Amino acid sequence: MVDDETALGKRILEILGEYEELELEDVTLEAEELVFRVIPGMLAAALPPAAKARIPTSLIEQKFELPIEKYPGEIVEVQFGATKAEGGSRKKVVKIGGEKAPAFYRFEFMNPNRPVVTFDVFDMPISLPKPVTEHFEDVMSDPADWAKKAVNEFGADLVTVHLISTDPYIKNTPAKEAAKVIEDVLQAVDTPILIGGSGNPDKDPEVLEAAAAVSEGERLMLNSASLNLDWKRIVEAAKKYGHNVLSWTQLDVNNQKKLNKLILEAGLPKNRIVQDATTAALGYGLEYSFSIYERIRLSALRGDADLQMPLSSGTTNAWGAREAFMSDKKKGAEWGMQRFRGPIWEAVTALALALVGCDVFMMIHPASAQIFKTFIEYLSSQKKEEIPPLLNWVTARV
Repeated sequence: MVDDETALGKRILEILGEYEELELEDVTLEAEELVFRVIPGMLAAALPPAAKARIPTSLIEQKFELPIEKYPGEIVEVQFGATKAEGGSRKKVVKIGGEKAPAFYRFEFMNPNRPVVTFDVFDMPISLPKPVTEHFEDVMSDPADWAKKAVNEFGADLVTVHLISTDPYIKNTPAKEAAKVIEDVLQAVDTPILIGGSGNPDKDPEVLEAAAAVSEGERLMLNSASLNLDWKRIVEAAKKYGHNVLSWTQLDVNNQKKLNKLILEAGLPKNRIVQDATTAALGYGLEYSFSIYERIRLSALRGDADLQMPLSSGTTNAWGAREAFMSDKKKGAEWGMQRFRGPIWEAVTALALALVGCDVFMMIHPASAQIFKTFIEYLSSQKKEEIPPLLNWVTARV
């Protein structure tokens, strides 16, 4: 029994110092209010040295180690364009692929090539949404000038020339005449170009053969070989004249694998093939495209040799969504201004597929391309101190 309060307090501290705990038995406390107050540092200061040594003074430090995964597979690198030294006439070449890890997994591997943008150009004036037309209406009658504007004013990495006038149900332009368009575009710009047909399965092989012949040695890409046309003719033209081929299927991993394998067996090297599994727009099946592209890329990194080629996206398909093309008059303020929601629809569609490893994006609106390329710069850059201006578009006042 301790009578003096000071002695009681001293005894309590002695017990705490020796056992680090205090247990009271047969104690009755009578009070209207009972307050326990622990002041940091006071108890430790009053304890004997032996007790102080057992009290932690800081948190245990534990270093976080990133779970690095090494993948057995690797995406081949594909080059667009050939310089004079390589037998072509391009001032620069563009390379895609070369990934050894998923997109933007910089903690696992710094993939060598960033995604690139190719602007769509057509060989005749076509109906396009107003926000797109207002940027190109002065050059839509001349594909060479159209390509030049896309490169010089809007920073296109590549240009895709679509020879849609060759379709028998449009103008049925002869293949040789269409090939002249490719020659004109090659004279107008010094970047590599991609060559698209009209989508007519009967006419496209002939058109792409002619285009491949007039651009021999330039290492362009023929868009595209697919299972619904004579893909062998297109592959043979690519082999003969030194071009790449786009292997195009419709949202089916097995068909993509099958077509890639057929093209490889036909003798075209893996580093001359790009695969396109079809891009569905945001709100119109983008989740399917996202899933298919992701499965293709992960299967390739895990060792599936038939899928180890770069991926391409026809991102311009985003303008087929009502939310992108619907005019302000029909929806008014409900959806916002078309000149803003349209480009955002295209940019978001591109960004979604970039996150799962897509390498080249066919786009058409300058703002869409700029927004997308700004995000890619941010995700690929080592420095993160400052957010690029365009990343503030969500809260920007216009």
